[in-house]
Amino acid sequence: MQDVDNLYTEIVTDVSGTTTLSQLEQIEIKHFGRQGSINTSLRNIKQIPEKERKAYGQTINEIKDKASALLEKHRQALIEQAGKEKTVDITLPGKHYPHGSLHMVSYAIDEISKIFEKIGFIRMSYREVEWEWFSFESLNMPKGHPARDDFETFFIEHEPDPTLGKMLFTPHTSSGQNREMKRLGKPPIRMINMAKTYRPNWDASHVPMFHQFEGLCVDKGINITHLKGTIDYFAKQFFGPEREIRLRPFHFQFTEPSFEVDITCGVCKGTGTVNGKRCKLCKQGWLELGGTGMVHPNVLRDGGVDPEEYSGWAFGFGVERVYSMKEGLKLDDIRILYNGDIRFLKQF
Repeated sequence: MQDVDNLYTEIVTDVSGTTTLSQLEQIEIKHFGRQGSINTSLRNIKQIPEKERKAYGQTINEIKDKASALLEKHRQALIEQAGKEKTVDITLPGKHYPHGSLHMVSYAIDEISKIFEKIGFIRMSYREVEWEWFSFESLNMPKGHPARDDFETFFIEHEPDPTLGKMLFTPHTSSGQNREMKRLGKPPIRMINMAKTYRPNWDASHVPMFHQFEGLCVDKGINITHLKGTIDYFAKQFFGPEREIRLRPFHFQFTEPSFEVDITCGVCKGTGTVNGKRCKLCKQGWLELGGTGMVHPNVLRDGGVDPEEYSGWAFGFGVERVYSMKEGLKLDDIRILYNGDIRFLKQF
């Protein structure tokens, strides 16, 4: 028993006296190896009187546990010390770690913003959660209009406002027109409003959450030639000089006259077919980018602008749809932008 009492003291002395990992390894073999002091002490239990064997075995096991913890703690200290003393060759090349990037939609938003900044438009971003009045009434859209149906809009379960109506996820960035006119108070106005919008649609060219950019220009003497010139300028800058646009007469409540803007498809190059089959994205050679037109007088009035003195135009395009038509991308299903496939995302 006297030898057992001195065993832990001996292990502590041996461990604390080591200064290298190789020395510590030898101490570990000396005390924890098959022929080490701890196993030797356990084999000697037969020489201990039977009444004292239990206490003897418990003591050896306690010493073994404490010694193991001490040895491991000293090992970690030696490893840390070796790391601090290790020399570094500063002439060696650095390590190249993998890094991420922005989402391609973020790149598109940045590029679109810079294109319009060059011709004097300011970048704005209005709210995603909006009131009915700003999304519909302020845009000359009366109650009962089909666009206000539950199948077209995400309404929120919230107490309606007595004046502004129900709360909803904004279905378009056009609600920013009224807010921008009231913010400035008086033309001239040149705004690009970029924000998330929400509609319950899901197919090759629609996703339920998408980004729009809204152009609004209001001043004296503004007419359709300014509208067409601006959209053509954007199309040439963003898509390239070979792509063509067209304006088709249409009807929107908030513009008069109104048009839909089409651009030649980047997948089929405006032919409507790919490898002898109908183009999956455009079906006919043209892809609709969005709606546009001259701002309706009622919309100007609700924004506090006199339509007798001022006129303006507006357009609303989907960022994802516009980006899908980028030259060379040939993206025939817009949903891939948000399905999280790293094989696709890492290309950007």
